[in-house]
Amino acid sequence: MQLWVGLGNPGAKYAATRHNIGFMALDRIADDHGFGPWKSKFQGQISEGRLGSERIVLLKPETFMNNSGQSVRAAADFYKFTVADLTVFHDELDLAPGKCRLKQGGGHAGHNGLRSIHAHLAPEYQRVRLGIGHPGHKDRVAGYVLADFAKAEQEMLDDLMRGLSDGAAALAAGDRQKFLNAVSLRTAPPRSSTGNHPEKAQTAKTQTERPAKPAPDPEDSRSPLEKLKDKFGK
Repeated sequence: MQLWVGLGNPGAKYAATRHNIGFMALDRIADDHGFGPWKSKFQGQISEGRLGSERIVLLKPETFMNNSGQSVRAAADFYKFTVADLTVFHDELDLAPGKCRLKQGGGHAGHNGLRSIHAHLAPEYQRVRLGIGHPGHKDRVAGYVLADFAKAEQEMLDDLMRGLSDGAAALAAGDRQKFLNAVSLRTAPPRSSTGNHPEKAQTAKTQTERPAKPAPDPEDSRSPLEKLKDKFGK
């Protein structure tokens, strides 16, 4: 049995913001894999289901980001979870939009949701780091993470969510590489053999479509007198 936590802020105001990508990930997994309805519990929303042979409890804390650890600790205490059972999905400024990485333990890198979980439990849990990119200057970070994803990012975001859902069972089974491969197949699908060489593809297309030159007329070996006879029917 495992506890998967998605980090975000509650309410419609924050639903589509970059900081709520952890909530989005859990919503997609729950929808795609037939989890039970969301219920209010442990100062958050929980949904239960199975991924392969693993029973998974999904938790979206509603304490606001800075106090996420309160909700996580309440759920962990109730189910007798340890940090070894815990996986946290969160936004990551240091990764390009659409990128996904796994990390086991380590610091919180200034992320307030992780900081709170560190304080209430311990840092040795697994993290699914979901790239949102960086605004370029630290003074712009707060406004950036609390802003909605841009329209131009929607396709990227959907590909990432589909990849997380595709790989969810592998993550539950502890196959980290298979999980990352599933995400990559959605976010960075392999190109065709001519994909890296558009000029070669165009050449091949041109060669295929170019009509064949007509065959030259056979050489006329008749004498002038024979040609005249044929011309005048004599």
